[in-house]
Amino acid sequence: MLTLLLTLLPARAEQWPSWQLPAPLRPAGNGDLVYPSWFAGDWQLSSQDAQGQEAELRYLVRFVTPPGSAVVVGDRAFNAAAVGQALLGPALLEVSNDPANPNRQLGRLAGERLLESTVVARRSEQEPASFWADELSQQVMHQSGRTPRLSQVETLSHYSRNADGSISGEQWQATYPPPGEGLRPRPLRSGHWLLRLEPRAPGSDRTS
Repeated sequence: MLTLLLTLLPARAEQWPSWQLPAPLRPAGNGDLVYPSWFAGDWQLSSQDAQGQEAELRYLVRFVTPPGSAVVVGDRAFNAAAVGQALLGPALLEVSNDPANPNRQLGRLAGERLLESTVVARRSEQEPASFWADELSQQVMHQSGRTPRLSQVETLSHYSRNADGSISGEQWQATYPPPGEGLRPRPLRSGHWLLRLEPRAPGSDRTS
């Protein structure tokens, strides 16, 4: 049984792109995703489309130890704002955390739109120099005068620590229909990226 549990996420990657829900995840509850200690700090992240069809994205990400805690977690609002601005530019106005739930963020966009994103399920697997994480989020786009649009987004990530202190990664993502549309829904769209994280000096706001 232990061997089975430790291979669920690599097996999920092997199934790409033939994914469907449910994924092999557990309810997220009110706990955050815990990363290995070697993630702590500020990083310059480079994201390249694995198919070479999209331009490379570069942005800063941050992993922190919250006050009174001994674990490393992602600075979710900071990281979501960084990738959102890389993708959307000035259309993304602000990202904020829900103080009652570390798994819920609110993104304010131009056009009086509000994107509510909540991690509802996850699983992680860790080895000394390797880390797997899979999260399923429910996203709701609110816009005045329109019916909210619901979707589900699964993001599977694999990271390896390099001898020079950098981190290499691979990420797979699928967007599914709203909950309740089919017993085993398949992705509406998907993506696959190669990642590299280079350590940065704390407080740096440069992207290159």
